[in-house]
Amino acid sequence: MVLKSQDAPPDAILNTTAAPTPPTPADARLVLLREWLSHLPQGLGLVIGSLRPASDDASFRRYFRVDAAAGQGGSLIAMDAPPTQEDCAPFVHAAEVFSRSGVSVPRVLAADFPHGLLLLEDFGSSTYLSQLSASSAPSLYADAIDALIRLQMASSAASFAPYDRERLMRELQLFPEWYIARHKAVTLDAAEQAVLDAAFETILGNVLAQPQVDVHRDFHSRNLMVLAGDRNPGILDFQDAVYGPITYDLVSLLRDAYIRWEEEQVIDWTVRYWERARKAGLPVRADFGDFYRDFEWMGLQRHLKVLGIFARLSHRDGKDRYLADLPLVLRYVQEVAARYVTLAPLSRLIDRIEGRSQRIGHTF
Repeated sequence: MVLKSQDAPPDAILNTTAAPTPPTPADARLVLLREWLSHLPQGLGLVIGSLRPASDDASFRRYFRVDAAAGQGGSLIAMDAPPTQEDCAPFVHAAEVFSRSGVSVPRVLAADFPHGLLLLEDFGSSTYLSQLSASSAPSLYADAIDALIRLQMASSAASFAPYDRERLMRELQLFPEWYIARHKAVTLDAAEQAVLDAAFETILGNVLAQPQVDVHRDFHSRNLMVLAGDRNPGILDFQDAVYGPITYDLVSLLRDAYIRWEEEQVIDWTVRYWERARKAGLPVRADFGDFYRDFEWMGLQRHLKVLGIFARLSHRDGKDRYLADLPLVLRYVQEVAARYVTLAPLSRLIDRIEGRSQRIGHTF
């Protein structure tokens, strides 16, 4: 068991040899979590009987809320991440890196890496997605853009693994494997496969040429929490952080898989980010048109990947709720593919997969 001392500096972790023994009832992980929490320092004031589900996500992780004297809101979050499927160490590492940039990430109060258990600061239940509206969006997105710039300004190639060609291509391959073949039950012929392969190479050519910064990788409305004062937003789910293209997190934020804004509004927010980033000295393109093209092509890579991930969550993991988000993600893909002459073959292929006649769009 690894405990974060209440009297030590924030980044100091004490290692001990004590560890709970996994029991074998129906939900052994939950029993293991309760046992671990019961052995944590009494100063935390944990009320073990109050443990209840807080949320889950697209991974194998589960989150529970537990009442605690040490929680600013009267509660803390316990994360259950089965070590055979998840690794808590990247979460703790990313939390330490991001906290040094000045953004709000939950403090890690206790950690048991071998058993995949963490105790975290509770940021509450008000996600950006639950609070966004036409009136609240300007302020909330301004805060999110400020936080993103702070995070990027503190970037270091030594902090995270590179978002390299191999990883980006592996993500793109989720689209033909899970969305086209499994979800749509479409088999590509040799010519169609060649079109897809060529499109992937074109997309990666743009993405890999972009300036590099620290990338959260899921900087969107379900992972941003509404906090009071200058702590907004609270940032969650950052364990997959990498060092990669500067437009990636902005795409995650503004072309969110869970909420859509009109193109004029997206452009306005993108301009605001670009202007602030330039003033901050971040390596964005000098011309906004070039930057926006990079933004769109990065979004295309991300959204093709997301189509594959959402299909896989349904067909492999039984999480069908993500199917409701497929139409919006597909719309993003179709709109960008139809806008650029170079991507016209991909646009026609996607129309064929979706059983639609070819649409005519503006191209550049």
